[in-house]
Amino acid sequence: MRIAVLDDDPMHLDLIASLVASLGHDCVRFSRGQQLMHQLRRESFDLLLLDWELPDISGLELLQWLRRDRQQALPVILLTCRNQERDVVTALNHGADDFMSKPIRLAELKARVQATLRRNYPEQVKRVLSCGDYVLDLDARSVHYQGQAVELTQKEFDLAHCLFANAGRLLSRGYLIETVWGVPTDLPSRTLDTHVSSLRNKLQLRPDRGFRLSATYGQGYRLEPLARNAEETP
Repeated sequence: MRIAVLDDDPMHLDLIASLVASLGHDCVRFSRGQQLMHQLRRESFDLLLLDWELPDISGLELLQWLRRDRQQALPVILLTCRNQERDVVTALNHGADDFMSKPIRLAELKARVQATLRRNYPEQVKRVLSCGDYVLDLDARSVHYQGQAVELTQKEFDLAHCLFANAGRLLSRGYLIETVWGVPTDLPSRTLDTHVSSLRNKLQLRPDRGFRLSATYGQGYRLEPLARNAEETP
């Protein structure tokens, strides 16, 4: 699926874009509402994640324009620092499919994105992430290497998904823990290290298979493609 993310905070934009990529979807980033409005006149998206508070045009105004002037039923999740009941009601009454208050809780946002896509595209949300000879079926939650199934635990699959979807990028320990476990970063550090070690062994992530899974001290982990680039297929 093709998802547009609108947020004027670079850190929030990077965080949400990484989450979208970890779900196996294409992400297009925007920092200004006018930029997104311009693109919506020229191309299509499957889901919009809109920040409410923006310096030019608010996410709510963009949502109103989308529903009133463009008459599009494109699903929208509104993200905002507002958390009063009246704000939720306003967003939903103006056509938002879902609403989430900041600070963003990654596991919750991941679940909301998946639920919104299931509701709106029930026949189109089967997703496969192909990386070299590795294939992750994101719906069946299975991993195959050259056609052979590799048995992983649920958390190992979530970790593999996150790493393969962000192949080549250094992912912080905090990001991995919150994305996979959905809890604050006070989870025992050894828990992440143990899962990474198990995943490296089970998937045999080594140079002759086209990948290197390495640690950067005090920062996080990187799954580095050595022979092939990660490729996603719908």
